[in-house]
Amino acid sequence: MFSRTIRRIHMYLGLFLAPWMLLYAASTIAMNHRAWFQPHDGGALVVWEKEAERAWAGEAPAGPSGRAVAARILEELGMNGAHTVDAPDARGQITIVRSAALAPRRIRYLPEEGKLVVEKQVFRAPLFLERMHRRAGYQQPYLADDLWALAVDAVVIAMAFWAFSGLWMWWEIRAARAWGLAFAVLGLGLFVLFLATI
Repeated sequence: MFSRTIRRIHMYLGLFLAPWMLLYAASTIAMNHRAWFQPHDGGALVVWEKEAERAWAGEAPAGPSGRAVAARILEELGMNGAHTVDAPDARGQITIVRSAALAPRRIRYLPEEGKLVVEKQVFRAPLFLERMHRRAGYQQPYLADDLWALAVDAVVIAMAFWAFSGLWMWWEIRAARAWGLAFAVLGLGLFVLFLATI
């Protein structure tokens, strides 16, 4: 009964988390082989296209971060959500990057000119995959980001479970014990070798 339960959990977790596992597999290929995905015309991988420009007579950023001004700008643009903010430069300019899976936006506030410049990142599959691979954590005060982070935690727990349940299932199959032990020792040996040499 216990073994049957372990096998079922192993299987159902795999089915439920398959989209995340495929995402992490594809994104790891994109990160491990960046040269394959460089634009063939020699252009930059990250390209921003101007989407809008509008007057904005808001206050200059106060303090070292500019987060309060950034939050107000995003609210007025109807773009509330996860974002990062560069510290104001000497002229008080700040750059906000509004995170999004498919099309992040970059908003530059130019106080000397009294305007906002909104740019959209051109979609590139490798950038999308890497962005989603690295998107994790509970730092942003938004429910959707917390739910994504929770899903990432579930994937981590499932991977640990798959490793241990795989050991359990291997031990149950007597005919596979010798070959299983050989593969386990080989995998562990390679892992230790890489840790010692890279």
